[in-house]
Amino acid sequence: MKHPLSQFQYCPKCGSSQFLVNNEKSKKCMDCGFVYYFNPSSATVAFILNEKKELLVCERAKDPAKGSLDLPGGFVDIHETTEEAIIREVLEETGLAVQKATYLFSIPNIYIYSGFPVHTLDAFLLCKVEDTSHLKAMDDVAASFFVPLNEIKPEKFGLESIRKGLITFLEEQEF
Repeated sequence: MKHPLSQFQYCPKCGSSQFLVNNEKSKKCMDCGFVYYFNPSSATVAFILNEKKELLVCERAKDPAKGSLDLPGGFVDIHETTEEAIIREVLEETGLAVQKATYLFSIPNIYIYSGFPVHTLDAFLLCKVEDTSHLKAMDDVAASFFVPLNEIKPEKFGLESIRKGLITFLEEQEF
C-alpha cells in the first residue's frame, strides 16, 4: 500500500504541483513553503452490554467488509467530542440512546474508504444504554443483535482494529 501522502499531488494552500515529500509524515510546498502534516482521523467504537452481559453486534451493510460483523461507531465530526460522536453514531446506527460513554483504549487503523486508505485512531468506549427495546438496524448497519460474550468470535469481524479491540475487551471480561 502506498503512503497516504502519495495521494496528494498539489499544495492545498496555493495549488502548486511542487508539493514534495518533506519527511515520513509531511509534504512541503516548494513555492509557498506550506507544510502539510498527515495525521489520523478520529473514529469511535462502542461496546454495549445488555443486562445479560451480551454484546451488541452489527452486520455491515456497506464496504469495506460488507456482510461481516462489526460494532457500532464511526468517524468523529468537526467540532464534536469523542463522547458526542459515539452517542450520535450509536443512535444513527441502532436507534439506541447512550446514557454514558466511558473511554477504554484506542487502536490505530487503516480504513479503506472508496479505495482510499484513511488512517484512523479508533477510540473504544464502554457505552451504557438504559433501554434496548428500540434496537433497530439503520444507516450503514444491515442487522444488529446481542451475542453472549463467550460466543464472540473476533475472526468473524471484518475490520482489523475491531478484531484487536474485541480481543483486548474480552480479555478483561469475566464470563
